[in-house]
This record gives sequence, structure tokens and C-alpha cells, in this order.
Amino acid sequence: MNRAISDPNTASALSGIKPITGSAFGFQSTEEGLDWSLACARFTAAQWQAKIKEMAEIGIDTLVLTATARYYRAFFDTSIFPKWQLACDDPLEAALSAADRCKVKFFMGAGFYGLLDDEKTISDPAAQKRRLQSLGELAARYGHHASFHGWYWPDEARIDPYYRPEYITYVNELSKEARRLTPNSPILIAPYGTRLVKADDSYVKQLDAMDVDIVAYQDEVGVRKSTPAETPAFYEGLRKAHDRAQKAKLWADVEVFDYEGPVYHSALVPAKFERVARQLESVSPFVDKIMVFLYLGMMNKPGSAAFAGSPASTRLYTSYQNWLNTQKG
Repeated sequence: MNRAISDPNTASALSGIKPITGSAFGFQSTEEGLDWSLACARFTAAQWQAKIKEMAEIGIDTLVLTATARYYRAFFDTSIFPKWQLACDDPLEAALSAADRCKVKFFMGAGFYGLLDDEKTISDPAAQKRRLQSLGELAARYGHHASFHGWYWPDEARIDPYYRPEYITYVNELSKEARRLTPNSPILIAPYGTRLVKADDSYVKQLDAMDVDIVAYQDEVGVRKSTPAETPAFYEGLRKAHDRAQKAKLWADVEVFDYEGPVYHSALVPAKFERVARQLESVSPFVDKIMVFLYLGMMNKPGSAAFAGSPASTRLYTSYQNWLNTQKG
């Protein structure tokens, strides 16, 4: 474990490293995406479709839509909020139509329908009412798509060392309505505080108490709270807890970004591939699947018809693609 990978071409000597097969996805990220948010706002339907195809070609088969609304504006026609004015009138339709063709699965996010403050908004009755309403509207408008696969509850939980009771209530209320609307759709959450989890009997009971099918734990390397050398111990403990609960699948949410400046107070930029490769290696033995935060903005195929991000995003894409080719060889 934790062998240094200094060159993508050395990856073929390694085995058992899971590739990236999922990613968070969003139509706008004004607070983090200085290098890509404006480009995304200008994407046409054809460009959104090209971006989905681009991600599918590199092996991403699952996308987690982090927000169907943000800052009291929605990304689809709804009575809940006014709509964002984007170049593409219906980006959800464009993305889901492309995902249908590319055999990509979408988890639809029920957020953000209140303040962008997880501690407060999960207990806000008005925000919860809007979230529950959004589920019905999203299912009615987009549920016919084959790519409409599941749901994601995006007001993230901080585990320290357990989930707060209010968070479990928030999750279960949403899951109850989602099960009624789309009984066969899996439900995903992506908590943080991974390094703080106490994977004991009490934690296993919490896993049993939550109506979710997948927990994708953030590795917290991008936010500089953990290192690739530390994460194996965290995920090994989580693996044991999930095996005991025998309920929710265990995924890793690997952060492939760095910060241009101070953490949380500057733009996200692509991480160097050498670090990303160590992250993938560290979590692979313990998880069922690896998704990343996030392809959009952090990775771009050279010459992409839907380019969003800095020039460094093509370097991360190319390095990962070269590594992936050696793995397949």
C-alpha cells in the first residue's frame, strides 16, 4: 500500500487500483468555479451533451448532480424558485438525454433549497418542504429518462464521530418520499468528516437507521484535512462497519482538486496527477466504487468542444488517460 506513483507510466506495474467511474456534476459553481462556472453558464445543449459523452468515453458511468437549485434560483422550470438564465434553457434535459445515449446513470440532487449552510438548512422546515416538492417535480418532468437512476441528498453531513440526529431525520424524510415516487431508485449521500468517524457499534446502528443505499465518503485530501498516507486507515474502518451493517454500499468521493490559495477562500484548481494516483491507490482496497469531486472544471479532453476549466485540466485528463491505458494493458 501507499507506494509512490511518480509517473503515470509506472502504473502498469500496480494492480488492484480502481479507476474513476463516477463524478459529481453541476451546472454552475460560482463560489468555487472561477475557472469554469462562466463557461458552463454559456454552454449550449449541444455542449452539455458533448461533455457527457466526453466523460463517458473516459469511463465515467455515474454522475451525481449536486444541485437542481442554488442561491434561490433553479436549473429547471419549477414553481419553487425563478430559473437561472443560462444559454441552455433546460440543461437537465440536455444532460439526461445525452446520458441516455451514453448509458450514464444520474443521481438527482435535492438541493439547494435553502441556505448553503448544512448545519442550519437540514433543520429548516421551509427548506425541507421545498426539497420534498422538488422530488415530485423532478420525477414528473425527467423520470422517463433511462439515465434518471437515483437520488442524492446534497446537504452534506459532518460526521464527528457520528451523524447528528437531525441529519438522519432529514435523510429519512427525503428517502421516504423518494421511495414513494420512484421505488426502485437508489439513494446516495456523501458525508465529510471521514477522518473523524468512530466506526464502532454506535456507528453501525446509525448506518442501519438511515434509509440510504450508498455512502460516498469524501477523502478530504483536496481540502487538506487528510493525506493519501492516512486515508487507508479511515476507509478500512469504514469497510468493517459497512460489512457489519450489510446495508449501504461504500464508495469513495476522491477530491481531485487543490486550492489556488487558502482553503475554502480561493478557486479550485486541478491537483497534480501524482497525488490523485496515490489517492486512488489508497482507497481502492476498501471501496466498491470511486467517484471524484469533480471532473467538470478539473479535467478536460484536449480539444474539447465543451471546455470548462484552466489549461491544467487538460494535463490532469491526459495524465489520467495515459495511466488508464497502462492499467488496461
